[in-house]
Amino acid sequence: IDTIDLLVVNLYPFEATVAKPGCTLAEAIENIDIGGPAMLRSAAKNWQHVAVLTDAAQYAPVLAELRAGALSDRTRFALSVAAFNRVSNYDAAISDYLSAIDSAAASADCVPARTQFPAQSNGRFIKLQDLRYGENPHQQAAFYRDLYPAPGSLVSARQLQGKALSYNNIADADAAWECVKSFDAPACVIVKHANPCGVAVGADAQEAYGKAFKTDPTSAFGGIIAFNLAVDLAAAQAVSKQFVEVLMAPAYTGEALDLLKAKANVRVLEISLDGVKPGGASAWERGRNAHDVKRVGSGLLIQSADNHELARADLKLVTKLAPTARQIDDLLFAWKVAKFVKSNAIVFCKQGMTLGVGAGQMSRLDSARIASIKAEHAG
Repeated sequence: IDTIDLLVVNLYPFEATVAKPGCTLAEAIENIDIGGPAMLRSAAKNWQHVAVLTDAAQYAPVLAELRAGALSDRTRFALSVAAFNRVSNYDAAISDYLSAIDSAAASADCVPARTQFPAQSNGRFIKLQDLRYGENPHQQAAFYRDLYPAPGSLVSARQLQGKALSYNNIADADAAWECVKSFDAPACVIVKHANPCGVAVGADAQEAYGKAFKTDPTSAFGGIIAFNLAVDLAAAQAVSKQFVEVLMAPAYTGEALDLLKAKANVRVLEISLDGVKPGGASAWERGRNAHDVKRVGSGLLIQSADNHELARADLKLVTKLAPTARQIDDLLFAWKVAKFVKSNAIVFCKQGMTLGVGAGQMSRLDSARIASIKAEHAG
């Protein structure tokens, strides 16, 4: 038998199969590839003599290199690593699926009920970039994304201009983006050190920004600004009057981008909301994470993300004095903001804008005092 120089394998489509509504356990099992992973592993192990391809995106560059002469050791090694990663992700997907099924209720012909917390959790992340440093200069850091990210999430951002994002930029940008996405009306969120320091809705982007900035102009200096609608020239002119680290929006007009180019250091991010369904049934369809994860010593705390939408029907009046319809609107607005303020969280608001935000204090009384001080200071 002649030696094999090139192996190309497309595994059975397990991930796509189990993603289909109504997939039975038998269908899932039938789409678990056996020989494919074995061939991939053997070829990848022998990378010095065999090139192994696992993705159609690899075909064109490999063909071009072959036509130019031969594949380099560097290319074969990179293909080997990609093959091991593909097999690892494939096995993890199978493990995640099967571990979430109650074995006592498993039946080949049924669509199995699955828990959102499987017996084994297999995190799969891809590195997007190395960062200059972490939260502090003496810490090293890198930025990763989920193997299958939710649409409209921060990891899908396209940076249009500005310096490279830092660890703290990314953390604050995520807080701002998740907060601003929770509003249906035109909204602006300004985040500083992980907490919103100004949030408002308005008739357009400019009005929303103006109201959000008024909450706490001091803290807004050097903040992260997020909009849930396109930034036009008027909004860009208002924002450019202040020092801003990161500006985020689903889109920008050409005039706005031309104006922002004058501030070359401002990091301008565009995050498409295409494919995001505002009224979607699942957190994924609404462009939100399905889970929150917190690292603890040698372990993880995993919970369903706080995607609960509070509505008027959920409120129960427990006082003799009934709030007005306008006050109810403000309460619902404040509730959305408070979700993104570190506890203890106190949010004062009126007419679709924050008036004072008190965050992260051991005593809620101190948070209330801070919110009062900030409101008074901003007039």
